[in-house]
Amino acid sequence: MNGRGPATKPTLIIKDVKARAVMAPLTRPITTSVGAIPSAPLVLIDVLTDQGLVGRSYIFGYSPVTLRPLVELIANLAEILRGKSVSPVERMRDFEGAFRLLGRQGLVGMAISGLDMAFWDVLGRALGLSVARMLGGEDRAIPAYDSFGVINPKQDAKDLESALRQGFNAVKVKIGGGELRRDLETVAEIRKIVGDETALMVDYNQSLTVPEAVRRTNRLAAYDLLWVEEPVPAEDLAGHAAVRAASPVAVQTGENWWFPEDAARAIAAGASDFAMLDIMKIGGVTGWLRAAGQAAGASLPVSSHIFVEASAHLLAVTPTAHFLEHLDIGSTILAEPLKIEAGTARPRGPGLGLDWNEAAVSRYAI
Repeated sequence: MNGRGPATKPTLIIKDVKARAVMAPLTRPITTSVGAIPSAPLVLIDVLTDQGLVGRSYIFGYSPVTLRPLVELIANLAEILRGKSVSPVERMRDFEGAFRLLGRQGLVGMAISGLDMAFWDVLGRALGLSVARMLGGEDRAIPAYDSFGVINPKQDAKDLESALRQGFNAVKVKIGGGELRRDLETVAEIRKIVGDETALMVDYNQSLTVPEAVRRTNRLAAYDLLWVEEPVPAEDLAGHAAVRAASPVAVQTGENWWFPEDAARAIAAGASDFAMLDIMKIGGVTGWLRAAGQAAGASLPVSSHIFVEASAHLLAVTPTAHFLEHLDIGSTILAEPLKIEAGTARPRGPGLGLDWNEAAVSRYAI
């Protein structure tokens, strides 16, 4: 055969890795019980290959103080990547070996996951396929929910109503940081605004003790909540299991699971009724696929945490896909932000569908 299909394309070799830090303005600031995030501290990753193709991804630093260490860490990792093939599974084995003694949590895990995403992105670009299609799926519509921070129902009613007009059939809000009475009043007002047919979820952002979480979820159950998210500290798997056992409301956790090993531990502990995977913490595309298989084996519905562009691809091939969390942190530095249509999002290619708006990147660069 003389034809050259995708299977005969030459192997991509990593030529270099670049990382840049930006403070990207948020279209809707994120407010939690412990503070507000008006701008997103992001690190943009570019993996350059010998064939001129570039793989892209971004990671979320949560705080500006993480940006410089992340950029420097990724620059140092480039030293062990240059000249190697863009083979995500093999490169993940390299990372596992390199950080076996130190561990892969925290900034190291974020950098590894970001690089893995960029590897998969450039492979998709080389084939002219979205990552979803490259993995055997379709660019299908993924149900999304609109994710809010701490809100004042009276002042923010227009935003909630706007979400319904966009076609969202589910809404999540952050609560906590005050007395139970305040939580009950907030949720009651939100339920009136969104109606009985809209799925409603609440997120405590790890702010409660186990007894208090049980007390509050029992009182909040009257408002027909789909889930209560991270009621206790994320690492307290036994605590989550205890709340789950005593709560009439389903428990959601997972956004702080580091790599598939954490997913396995949480599932074994019975810590959650669902699984919420964060592609930056679970190990990029490679780690997500492994964790999604575990969730499917445990019959846990899988939702995403932020990173809407990349997560849409992975949910499209996740057996127990549930919801895409619509929390926009990157659109202001993207050439073409992901669109929400009738409350759903579709994976966009080639690769992960990420292209930088270089003018905006320069404007918001650190």
